[in-house]
Amino acid sequence: MDRTERFYKIDQLLNDQSVVSIDTFLADLGISLATFKRDLEYMRERLNAPIQWDRDAGGYRYGQPDALAPSFALPGIWFNPGEVHALLTMQHLLSNLEPGLLAGHIKPLQARLKALLESRDHSAEEVETRFRIVHAARRQVATTHFELIASATLSRKRLKIRHYSRQTGEESERIVSPQQLVYYRDNWYVDTWCHLREGIRSFSIDAIRHAEMMEGKVKNLPRTALKAVLESGYGIFSGKAVTWAKLRFTPERARWVANELWHPKQKGKFDADGYYLLELPYNDDRELVMDILRHGAEVEVLAPESLRERVRQELGAALARYQNI
Repeated sequence: MDRTERFYKIDQLLNDQSVVSIDTFLADLGISLATFKRDLEYMRERLNAPIQWDRDAGGYRYGQPDALAPSFALPGIWFNPGEVHALLTMQHLLSNLEPGLLAGHIKPLQARLKALLESRDHSAEEVETRFRIVHAARRQVATTHFELIASATLSRKRLKIRHYSRQTGEESERIVSPQQLVYYRDNWYVDTWCHLREGIRSFSIDAIRHAEMMEGKVKNLPRTALKAVLESGYGIFSGKAVTWAKLRFTPERARWVANELWHPKQKGKFDADGYYLLELPYNDDRELVMDILRHGAEVEVLAPESLRERVRQELGAALARYQNI
């Protein structure tokens, strides 16, 4: 445990027991006698902790604080990266929320978040100033469509949607049974059973041009069925039949990629020359190709040959575009 956590542990032991022996402190804190004495001195001198040695009882206890001395207060324990990201993201979402049914509930929520972000040493305003949450490549979603799709998903209603395919530039009408909404890479998607294709399909909500609820029995899929299709492959384009990609990153780029999670089932290792070998499953290669290309010459696709050829074609087309200028 770090030093601040030890201060809280010392305080807890002194409050739980009338007198605490040195041996108890050392055993519970897992530190040396020298470290314990430094912690004790800091709490007394810097934090004004009224900790006294009781010779008769053979241990330490809290005594009466000096009325003229500053009050004793422990330093605040702040958040880990996941917690601060969640709190600041919630705060950002609430501050950008459009007027609606939740209007009367927003201020109390914001006040609670502000209180959580504050500590003895840091105000909420200081936290907001010193931390920044960046949402990259977020697309705008029509509020009316989102509300209707979310309502249909929760109410277990069929939807009739008109979806715009960015790949073909065409629109198509579908009857779908919505299963769940997914927030992925700063954009919203709805996972559905598509009655036209008779299979699981995901639609980007910002690409839905029209949506309306329909009568008819909704097809409900068990969570295991959704997971088997939607979480087996790479990214938002998933499917049951997966192929494993093998990528090799240069030693320089490996300093970043080796710590990244591309897929829960990925396998990674360094070779004898310092290159990082990453293996991961995919079904549809569109998103994977985009992520490979952003690493440029720092990555090479080793397998399968079809993926290697697809990346080679994309790089060749990009080079040809620059040569024609």
